Amino acid sequence: MRKWIIAFAMLAAAAASAAPPQWMTLPPTPTLPKADKSGTAPVNGIRIWYAEFGSGEPVLFVHGGLGNSDYWGLQVRALVAAHYRVVVMDSRGHGRSTRNAQPYGYDLMSDDVIGLLDYLKIKKVALVGWSDGAIVGLDIAMHHPERLSKLFAFAANIDPTGVSDIQHSPVFTSFIVRAGREYEKLSPTPKDYKKFVAAISNMWNTQPHWTKADFAKIRVPTWIVDGDHDEAINHDQPRTMADWTPGTGLLIVPDTSHFGFLQDPEQFNRDLLHFLRKR
Repeated sequence: MRKWIIAFAMLAAAAASAAPPQWMTLPPTPTLPKADKSGTAPVNGIRIWYAEFGSGEPVLFVHGGLGNSDYWGLQVRALVAAHYRVVVMDSRGHGRSTRNAQPYGYDLMSDDVIGLLDYLKIKKVALVGWSDGAIVGLDIAMHHPERLSKLFAFAANIDPTGVSDIQHSPVFTSFIVRAGREYEKLSPTPKDYKKFVAAISNMWNTQPHWTKADFAKIRVPTWIVDGDHDEAINHDQPRTMADWTPGTGLLIVPDTSHFGFLQDPEQFNRDLLHFLRKR
């Protein structure tokens, strides 16, 4: 019996050692819990899909490029359990939201957020952004600070040179393929994924273009956050943004990448809740 136990332990250890590191995984896209309210808001000539959960201080989640609100499912559950009012939105052209011929730009996407907040009659919100969503949050902090109570900015970049070459990242290429399947399932224009990617790629190739003076404008309580193995953002970016932003916090989450909220949701949620509870 003892020999069998030792053999089993050795096999388990070998299997564990063969498993890819956490930051090299792309866990399944979560599902959102049942919403208390959902719908589409007429904003800037398009319709923005949104959903609301729970009650308490409002927190808005803004997803990354090519993604959709479902990616926040694990965070929504954690914050509702902690008694927050949670709002998610699909950015223009993403998920269930529509887009028009207007070129993508972070200022425009920030205006979409403001328009949704106006529609929902939310004067001020804590914003949690991932990638493009984090850039949108920073844009709002710079230009509409009165609408934010806090900003948790995960995996943003300062300008296009801060983005790494993701073509050789198996995690990121898997995400792009998955995002295409999700687009076809959710979008009002399910056959337009290639056109959508081309349209948003023009923004990624040219924006943002921020300087130290832009970050110096930010007075909203902010944390700049990233994974220590982010495959899409150059590792100097979070440090520089934190250095340039007065009074901000810097958090580098260990053993995670651009998808850290999926790879280690327990750690991500603890950090997020700690930030939200700080006064």
